[in-house]
Amino acid sequence: MKEFVDVDERLPLSKTIPLSIQHLFAMFGATVLVPFLLGVDTATALLLNGIGTLLYLVVCKGRLPAYLGSSFAFIAPVTAVMAAPGLGYSAAQSGFIVFGFSFVVLAFVVKKIGVAWIDTLFPPAAMGAIVAIIGLELAPTAMGMAGFIGAPPAGMDAVTARLISGFTLVMTILFSLFGTGFMAIIPILLGVVSGYLLSLAFGAVDLAAVAAAPWFAVPTLYTPTWSWEAIFIILPAVFVVFAEHVGHLVVTGHVVGRDLMKDPGLSRSLLGDGLSNILSGLAGATPNTTYGENIGVMAITRVYSTRVIGGAAIIAIVCSFIGKIAAVIHGIPVPVMGGVCILLFGIIATTGLRMLIEQRVDYTRPENLILTAVTLISGLSGAVLDFGPFHLQGMALATVVAMVMAICLRLSRSLRKE
Repeated sequence: MKEFVDVDERLPLSKTIPLSIQHLFAMFGATVLVPFLLGVDTATALLLNGIGTLLYLVVCKGRLPAYLGSSFAFIAPVTAVMAAPGLGYSAAQSGFIVFGFSFVVLAFVVKKIGVAWIDTLFPPAAMGAIVAIIGLELAPTAMGMAGFIGAPPAGMDAVTARLISGFTLVMTILFSLFGTGFMAIIPILLGVVSGYLLSLAFGAVDLAAVAAAPWFAVPTLYTPTWSWEAIFIILPAVFVVFAEHVGHLVVTGHVVGRDLMKDPGLSRSLLGDGLSNILSGLAGATPNTTYGENIGVMAITRVYSTRVIGGAAIIAIVCSFIGKIAAVIHGIPVPVMGGVCILLFGIIATTGLRMLIEQRVDYTRPENLILTAVTLISGLSGAVLDFGPFHLQGMALATVVAMVMAICLRLSRSLRKE
């Protein structure tokens, strides 16, 4: 193989298929974790991730090698929607659909006026805090799944649950620290497999369900119900995922050696992502986003062909119809996922802190200190603001507070200068 394979180069199937499987493995553990946590058919997520990725590649004219997988930014707001009286996952789907339309609108806005406005609404001091809140909000969920908070998972005592979750966490960390090459890209998947094997040894896995599952099974499709309250809770995630999307596009551009922000352009990338999320919302899959894991695979293999990404999408679609795969995923003991989530949710929180460091936020300036402080407390305090039928709390509340404060602080700075 050449030193590298360019974005629009076509490889023979003998090389495309193994590389496509690598990409699928890279995102598999993380992308099935989101629907697993929300109690949604993981096969549905795989199906719509695959279809969404193919649509994304078409919209981007086959010039942008990116895979769309399940987004972690939606776990907290969707959990809040599902816990609200009278709402459920079907109501959350309306939020997914509006989120997709929002990305379509953002695509046209970016095409017309660029992205400078995002720093006005969400300067780094606010965006870093919001991202940190996403992970910190989910900390009790991770520790509960791991067996350290509340009652242990059904059919398992607390000691066994903690042993399995602790072992899974340790193995995931070890693979992250000492894994080399492709293994360094899939620590989540390897950690889940390790925890699953230990669970098998403890008799905590129901193999009868896997044996009884058919080889062919159609993924579950969910019908959305319209809910303005659910939309209001979920919509603030748009800005977090938007920032993530821009960051991934810039990094991918550096990896492939092209300015992807111009060709095919950020607007096309946002449009493709938005359209795929509309489909996900209509069918009941969790929202998706561009995946950093696949960027890592490209950096290692130096193969950037969109045909490889498309191959991974097709394999994901095929896997979504294999009933035994879904049965294996559904049979993963909760403490195994809990152990992985302790690390994953913590990484999300520290990613927010990393954003503050990388953007060199100056906390000797009162504006930055105030913005981060108030954003964090409003999001983590448990406070709820009611506006008629709408409820703002957690990340949604922090996002609105951050946006209002950023505008007010900018105005006050302008007045002081005058």
